[in-house]
Amino acid sequence: MEQRRIEQLYARLGYTFRDPALALLALTHTSYSNENPREAPQHNERLEFLGDAVLDFVVSDLLMARFPALPEGDLSKMRAGLVSEAALSSIARELELGDYLRMGRVEALSGGREKDSILSNCLEAVLAAIYLDRGQAGGIGEIQRVVHALFAHRLEEAGQPRRLEDFKTELQELVQSRYKDTVRYEITQEAGPDHDKQFEAAVFFRDRELGRGQGRSKKQAEQSAARLALAGMRPAAQELRE
Repeated sequence: MEQRRIEQLYARLGYTFRDPALALLALTHTSYSNENPREAPQHNERLEFLGDAVLDFVVSDLLMARFPALPEGDLSKMRAGLVSEAALSSIARELELGDYLRMGRVEALSGGREKDSILSNCLEAVLAAIYLDRGQAGGIGEIQRVVHALFAHRLEEAGQPRRLEDFKTELQELVQSRYKDTVRYEITQEAGPDHDKQFEAAVFFRDRELGRGQGRSKKQAEQSAARLALAGMRPAAQELRE
């Protein structure tokens, strides 16, 4: 991989590898190794294994520090959401990891660079490589910094996980019970660089806007819009019947 491209990835990660070979290994999918055994006899699956454990530890540590009063059950649920395949693949897309993956031709043609499983595994491998790059004794400090930066807005969302999940559900249940109908959401605005996007969403009932909210993800913006819609449902209920 040419130096300019790898430096672009370093900038996205906020981390510069002392050993570029580790970074290259983290970005090597099994399909590339299978097709190019002499050039790439190893692939990133062992790093994925380590990265999974390192990420669990670091996210657990961050959650313990951020939410000192929460019980183990709530912390476990938060961690599960933060390190899920969907969450990790979303971060990988923000980093554009798919563009940097060394992947076999057949896998690439089948859409491998956009597969959630491949992207999430690659992110875990990259994080393991960062951990190993600084040596196991000193790697935790760097990994904590990188993970905190990558997960910052998701950690904020995790602060009230049940509430964030409930706004859209609560609104839909209310509309369904009152009017036997559904609501719909539209992303009305998207701004900011890839690593710091801001979204605006609006929620509509029968083409009437009920609320508009903002967030660092589409989901968060929709939840914010649903929350505002719920706040106005009582005074708006009579209008909706007209």
